[in-house]
Amino acid sequence: MAASTKNHQYHILPPSAWPLIGSFSALALTGGGVMWMHSNPYGKFVLLLGLIGVLATMFSWWSDVIKEAHAGDHTPIVQLHLRYGMILFIASEVMFFLAWFWAFFDASLFPSAVDAVGGVWPPKGITPLDPFAFPLLNTLILLCSGTTVTWAHHSLIHGDRRGLKTGLLLTIMLGLLFTSIQAWEYIHAPFAFKGNIFGATFFMATGFHGFHVIVGTIFLIVNYIRAVKGDFTPRQHFGFEAAAWYWHFVDVVWLFLFTTIYVWGGWGATPHG
Repeated sequence: MAASTKNHQYHILPPSAWPLIGSFSALALTGGGVMWMHSNPYGKFVLLLGLIGVLATMFSWWSDVIKEAHAGDHTPIVQLHLRYGMILFIASEVMFFLAWFWAFFDASLFPSAVDAVGGVWPPKGITPLDPFAFPLLNTLILLCSGTTVTWAHHSLIHGDRRGLKTGLLLTIMLGLLFTSIQAWEYIHAPFAFKGNIFGATFFMATGFHGFHVIVGTIFLIVNYIRAVKGDFTPRQHFGFEAAAWYWHFVDVVWLFLFTTIYVWGGWGATPHG
């Protein structure tokens, strides 16, 4: 047997410049952001350069992963480890949102210990949003989107390509509708981001969730394009599976946001709208 013969199921990656380019791009993105916040005249340029580098790295590196899958390098062992990576990524996102929930509960559970709150929650002068208006509608929209992406996954597994594309398209439309409603809600919110801990925690938690919805929608759009091209098969579709997992994670986070920040967080106050 020749020394170069592959006798295992693991895929040995060829040398790639993208990890190095991605690292320096992330450094430029972070450093540029800090420079911009400190009014450095070159901050915006460095930030833009880093952002372009990160986006180029994401596009090119993931394109290489897709090419590896088409070449047959994604054996069952490799696919399993890709799933482990996605699980760990989602777990890190859970810890990210835990920080915002922690900040919210730290102020809301013990308002007497926070001088800026004034001893009551919601703080005096704050009119919270009505949770059973647009927030409830957005909750129903996301729950419906969870069913449509599951339908798409079920269709893919059973070889129904029409159902796959239809389910993905409906999920994308529901994601865009959710983002549009939340943007309208932000524009008409009766409190600001600055000047009070209620607004700060509200906009940080819901805003970062909204950012994740946008990322998840882009993720699904890419998968829709790949589905139209015929990339996925019932036995090999990790890219779609990762997008579906991410979307379900976004759904679950919103349920926690809705019940805690919208419903419980404004309990007892006269809601706006």
